[in-house]
Amino acid sequence: MNAAARAKAIVIDPVAEWTRIQHESGDLAYLLSRYVAVLALVPALCGLVGTSVIGVVVPGIGTVRTPIFDGLFGAIFGYVATVVTVLSLAVLINLLAPLFGAQKDFDSAAKLAVYSYTPVWLSGIFLLLPGLRFLVLTGCYGAYVLWSGQPRLMKSDPRKSLRYVAVIVVCAGALTFFAAIAQRAIFGTPGL
Repeated sequence: MNAAARAKAIVIDPVAEWTRIQHESGDLAYLLSRYVAVLALVPALCGLVGTSVIGVVVPGIGTVRTPIFDGLFGAIFGYVATVVTVLSLAVLINLLAPLFGAQKDFDSAAKLAVYSYTPVWLSGIFLLLPGLRFLVLTGCYGAYVLWSGQPRLMKSDPRKSLRYVAVIVVCAGALTFFAAIAQRAIFGTPGL
């Protein structure tokens, strides 16, 4: 699998891409090594460069940069936290499936979690320029990507599908938020 081509396809036309993904293997090791490992580098590296090399302009003080040591370990922490977040989300999607009339299938839940997170990782490019950090909100497009793939992969009851997606989005947001708060508290670098 070409990670760049898959990321482009899932962002441009998620409905068509979910049809292709539905028939693929959901091997977790494959997804983590071929897709997550590549795309999770975007926010980690851009955040490192944005905070430690470019810096943030603070009025009256000048340009403030995070020490390279803190920036590097913050990037590593953020990278690992992203992998943990996606794995946790896959487990939650699978565990919540019966509550919403969906089919319990961990491989499908893993594919749903991994590929739905694509817009979040791609929005990490905006961490490069601290003045554009607010544009990471474009990662919220991942909620639509999730919504378009969830019925196809998890085979949920159409009447409960929207609630299922809403619960997953809230869980994903909470996991991402807590990982970012932990990164800032430990290393002083903003996380995605």
